Amino acid sequence: MAEVTTDIHAEARNLCAANPIIPVVVIDDPAHAVEAGKALLAGGIACAELTFRTAAAAEVIKEMVAVEGLTVGAGTVVNVEQARRALDAGATFLVSPGFSAAVAQFASDESIPYMPGTVTASEITAALDYGFETLKFFPAVASGGLPVVKALSAPFPQVKFVATGGIGTKNIAEWITNPAIASVGGSWMISRDDVANQRWDQITKLSTEAVALVEKARK
Repeated sequence: MAEVTTDIHAEARNLCAANPIIPVVVIDDPAHAVEAGKALLAGGIACAELTFRTAAAAEVIKEMVAVEGLTVGAGTVVNVEQARRALDAGATFLVSPGFSAAVAQFASDESIPYMPGTVTASEITAALDYGFETLKFFPAVASGGLPVVKALSAPFPQVKFVATGGIGTKNIAEWITNPAIASVGGSWMISRDDVANQRWDQITKLSTEAVALVEKARK
C-alpha cells in the first residue's frame, strides 16, 4: 500500500483550518448547483461536500466548481468508480461515510485529500495504515458523541476529525471547540428541500447564522 504524502496531509489540515464548517450538500438538479454554491458563499461558507446520493452528483460537482471562491469536494464516496468520477468532475477532496481501502489507495495514488469515515479504533488504525490522519467521524452523535472522540483521542493524538451526523445549531459550539475536531458538517444550513425550491436567501441566512455560532464559540 502507498502512503499519502506530507503535502496531502497539509492540504487536508489546511482545508479544515480554513473551513470550520463543511456542509453536506445533496442536489438533485445540476441547474441549481451554481446558485446553491453562491448562496453558501454569501453566508460566509466557502467549502462544500457534494454527496454521491443522487444520479446527478458528478454533474453537480462539475457545475459547482465553477463558483469562484468555493472549494468543492465529493462526499458519500463508497467505491473507486465514484472517486474517479468525482475527480474527473473537479472535486478537490474526497469523503466517505466509512473506511474503504480501495478508495484510500486511489486517493493516495492520485494525491487527493481523503477523509474516510471512522468511529472505532479499528477503523482509525486502518486509515492510519494508509497514512490518513484527518478523518470523518460519522455518525457523530449516534456513535457516542464527544465522549467517544475524547476516548479515541488518547491513543490517537495525531488524528483530527471532521464530525457530521446530529450536529446543528444547538450543539455546534461544543463540537467545534473540542481540540480533536478539525471541522464540523451537516445539512441544516442547505437542506435538499431548500435547494430544490431555490430558497437561496434562506440558505444564506442559515449559513450566516452557523458561521456566527462558530466565531462566537471560538472566542
